[in-house]
Amino acid sequence: MKALVINLTRFGDLLQTQPIITALADQGYKVGVMCLKNFAGTMQLLRNVSRTFPLPGAYLLAALDRDWREAINIFESYCAEIENEFDPSLVINLTPSVSSRLITLRLRKGREVRGFAMDELGFNADTSRWAGFLQMASANRGSSPFNVVDLFSKVAGIDETAPFTLAEPSSEMKIAALKLLENPEPGAEGFVGFQPGASEERRRWPVEYFRELGFRLWKEKRRVPVLLGTENEKELGKRIQEGANFPAVNLMGATSLQELAAVLRRLDLLVTNDTGTMHLAAGSGTPLAAIFLATAQPWDTGPAAEGGCCFEPDLDCHPCPFGQKCFCEHLCRRKVEPDTVFAAVSSFLDDGKWPLIENMGARVYLTGRDEFGHICLSSLSGHEQTDRHKWIVLQRELYRRFLDGDDLSAVHFTGVEFSADLRSRLLKTLGDCRDVLFLMSKQALLLEANPVEGMKIKFLANLQRIQDILSSCPELSVLSSMWAVESRAHDSMAGLKHQMSVYTSLVNAIIGIVE
Repeated sequence: MKALVINLTRFGDLLQTQPIITALADQGYKVGVMCLKNFAGTMQLLRNVSRTFPLPGAYLLAALDRDWREAINIFESYCAEIENEFDPSLVINLTPSVSSRLITLRLRKGREVRGFAMDELGFNADTSRWAGFLQMASANRGSSPFNVVDLFSKVAGIDETAPFTLAEPSSEMKIAALKLLENPEPGAEGFVGFQPGASEERRRWPVEYFRELGFRLWKEKRRVPVLLGTENEKELGKRIQEGANFPAVNLMGATSLQELAAVLRRLDLLVTNDTGTMHLAAGSGTPLAAIFLATAQPWDTGPAAEGGCCFEPDLDCHPCPFGQKCFCEHLCRRKVEPDTVFAAVSSFLDDGKWPLIENMGARVYLTGRDEFGHICLSSLSGHEQTDRHKWIVLQRELYRRFLDGDDLSAVHFTGVEFSADLRSRLLKTLGDCRDVLFLMSKQALLLEANPVEGMKIKFLANLQRIQDILSSCPELSVLSSMWAVESRAHDSMAGLKHQMSVYTSLVNAIIGIVE
């Protein structure tokens, strides 16, 4: 058996495909991976990959500019190569883009498809509600209670996430890492990695904070900071070392991906922003102190490994939505202070355990796994009694059943008490939604008996009304988006009635717990 996994995203997301590849290999599949050509080197870090099919995206676009017929021929040749040389019986698409869906449609011919798909008319035809949730949750910050690796696994039809364990570096790479870290400063007792880069400036912990942390790690723990990052991030390393009164090893732009993986395994710990390096460290078994700022939050994009420590600013506005201007002058970047991170890191270096960190302006979490094998977070900063924490836990409990299609009427979830403000807001929104869903169920019966045009218009207006009601409450925005996508996917009244039924069950379950 052969399976093709399509993931046309970035470095970190590609690494997080490893648990799916592991699970498929355990099921007896030979696994091929389709990725963008410029990330093909990432495949050397993964285990159990039989074939790699780099997609020449830039080449295709250039051909499209010259002559669309040339681009179609290149695309057809690419797909034919996969069919002739690999011939998968299973195609799993983890990328919701139109281009990725088109590739999946082209390769579908008699093959099982899972994940993001497209029908012959060009409409989305996702194979599970989990796929829709993955796509919508990524655009609705604060409504993402599941780690990306678990969402990937669910989209791929794998119930329990396999361990996130990347390939062991070669002997050659291990020797290279030894040389890069040889001749440490006299008196040094080890190395702590720093990854100061991130995809955006606002998601980067301040350079001066890394510098202060480096000074204390050397002065009090005799750990030498190792600066890690790409060629484009070298300026950050220079700024950290400007005026620094501690030794450091600057490897920014100086390692291949394979060398970086080997170096990470020689560190006592890595302090990092939410980056691909963080995911590489998580899959390499390197202890982590990860900082999440702006749009980044640990619940969904945090390290998929047990025993990591995650920090985020204790601000009501965090995480901020994508595409929204910050009105707080990026206060979140300075909310997680060096003293906070050092207190945690120092304790871990001393005895291998992360301490409680309370009243220091940060929400701090320990990564673990729940009874379903999914990544979860437990608070180290006393935030488990906050509305935000309790709402995320409630979402995990109910959304998992909702997305799996389980019976929600049997849910017994007690001990959740929200603030009066959140309770009132949720009950008002959900109550309005339940009333309109009940009205729609009656309209559906009338339409089935007598499809009057005026009733059709009212029914369609109520489809939009449900979306508007849910979107009015930030905590329910992901359901609003999912409702809109699913409503457009049905071509029969039977499908819409089923959708109304499952959403009614979810709404009633949440109301029953919140009341």
